[in-house]
Amino acid sequence: MLRPSSGVLISVNGLGFPPQNLARVVVWEWLNEHGRWRPYTAAVCHHIENVLKEDARGSVVLGQVDPQLAPYIIDLQSMHQFRQDTGTMRPVRRNFYDPSSAPGKGIVWEWENDNNSWTPYDMDICITIQNAYEKQHPWLDLSSLGFCYLIYFNSMSQMNRQTQRKRRLRRRMDLAYPLTMGSIPKSQSWPVGTNSGQPCSCQQCLLVNSTRAASNAILASQRRKVYVGSSNGTLAVRQSNTFNGTALWSAGPMPTGGTAKMEQVRSPSGMQVTTFSRSQSAPTGTQLPGQNNLNRPGTQRIAILSTRASIPPGVPALPVKNLNGTGPVHPALAGMTGILMCAAGLPVCLTRAPKPILHPPPVSKGDIKPVPGINGICRKTKKKHLKKSKNPEDVVRRYIQKVKSPPDEDCTICMERLVTSSGYEGLLSHRGAKPELVGKLGKCGHMYHLLCLVAMYNNGNKDGSLQCPTCKAIYGEKTGTQPPGKMEFHIIPHSLPGYTESKTIRIVYDIPTGIQGPEHPNPGKKFTARGFPRHCYLPDNEKGRKVLKLLIVAWDRRLIFTIGTSSTTGECDTVVWNEIHHKTEFGSNLTGHGYPDPNYLDNVLAELMAQGVSEANLKD
Repeated sequence: MLRPSSGVLISVNGLGFPPQNLARVVVWEWLNEHGRWRPYTAAVCHHIENVLKEDARGSVVLGQVDPQLAPYIIDLQSMHQFRQDTGTMRPVRRNFYDPSSAPGKGIVWEWENDNNSWTPYDMDICITIQNAYEKQHPWLDLSSLGFCYLIYFNSMSQMNRQTQRKRRLRRRMDLAYPLTMGSIPKSQSWPVGTNSGQPCSCQQCLLVNSTRAASNAILASQRRKVYVGSSNGTLAVRQSNTFNGTALWSAGPMPTGGTAKMEQVRSPSGMQVTTFSRSQSAPTGTQLPGQNNLNRPGTQRIAILSTRASIPPGVPALPVKNLNGTGPVHPALAGMTGILMCAAGLPVCLTRAPKPILHPPPVSKGDIKPVPGINGICRKTKKKHLKKSKNPEDVVRRYIQKVKSPPDEDCTICMERLVTSSGYEGLLSHRGAKPELVGKLGKCGHMYHLLCLVAMYNNGNKDGSLQCPTCKAIYGEKTGTQPPGKMEFHIIPHSLPGYTESKTIRIVYDIPTGIQGPEHPNPGKKFTARGFPRHCYLPDNEKGRKVLKLLIVAWDRRLIFTIGTSSTTGECDTVVWNEIHHKTEFGSNLTGHGYPDPNYLDNVLAELMAQGVSEANLKD
């Protein structure tokens, strides 16, 4: 959401341009599923601007500048971003800001997400934060922008006003966004002619160029058939069903000397078509309503037709059936061809996008068997069993060795030198824990102030274990904050893709809603549990059973789930996965959470090891 003064956005045929003789910083943005405009990086914006200068009607391959954006292409004519592997289309826009604002200086403000990585703020929020920072304000309230957050510059943190949860934020320098002067030429109607210069030879550019050339040839062929092949005096043009049913293709010049009448009629199948009869005069260059009307708000996907509509005489159907990747044509080529043909108003029949197979066929109770080598078919967890016999200092001293002559290095917890006092001096007071006392962890050998380790332990789960903040080595038995629930596991007589010779282990997790405990982010507040019961799948082989045994240990230690903020929906105080990946897609792998995945079992074993769960914990 943008404040009225945060930027100037003018759109002509989908491309914005600044007022005449006014310098502006250009920021390209895309619309996400929550209706918020997210900025591309400065490097990507420079790349888009360079392509725009060469061909304002062309396509931009984002993978050429950022490998993580390899599946994405921007069509400058329709102002949409297209993802080649899924067919997802999202609107994009070219926005402008003052050169003295944050994007003009290359300043980026970011917040730390639940994955311990950094997410940039929306551009208007970034500019607002930078303005307050430059004015040396101690804090900033973002409620005027529609967000219930407070920014504290002294601690470089963001606090949710409702939940009181804090996150770290940072300010970093990056490449400045591109600068532009005056207006740019209006985009012209697609299709475009051939470009001059040596074309790029990478696979993605070859894909775009070959798709455009094929579509242009098809368009020219169809126009010849429509104009030359019409012998009954009526010209019928089928409307494209891809973009809300609006006719996008111009009928072109009409013969002079006759008369023409444009009518809306319906075919016997009920499909609406536009007809021209030669009973009235029509000027040369008459166009159909909605020509080049490609810039529509809102996230759009390729329209799916469950049945083929009847096609008017003279315009045969042009099916594009390779979107599922089952034919000899690359699915991305088929998808791009279909989109560009629809943009030209040509009739295209797109196949239905494949749906993930989340669950196996129905299984009777008699076919469900226990997993061999594992006792029982269910595990339940209750409220946390607190270990109150040990105080924090005793726990820390159990895992460290006293260092008499510490090196002149930083303590990575308080960032003070080890040869000086701990940064927590005066904040914590424990018997015998002098601020200058330094300890070395037994396994990994990393050194910290004793007082810093005590502060870190107090800020954690207080379960009697300690984890090195540098190498993540675990001392003791690590437990989590998983809410009470139930874990069931059994064998079903179906096979997973890639494991055709094995049956399947099905795991069912069920956690009800409840009230957060003292170990959770907001004690006493209600938490939600979305999507339960959750079904997960493992192959019934030796390694799959070993993974199941370790998952049971992790469940008993309350490590599978936790309470936090959903990275998918953004909902706070809800049950989320806790860094141990599960396969929730039974018969496909369209979401990345299914099979076949030959590396999954090894990966999840490594994730369990990172949580302190290994084969050494298994009891024979």
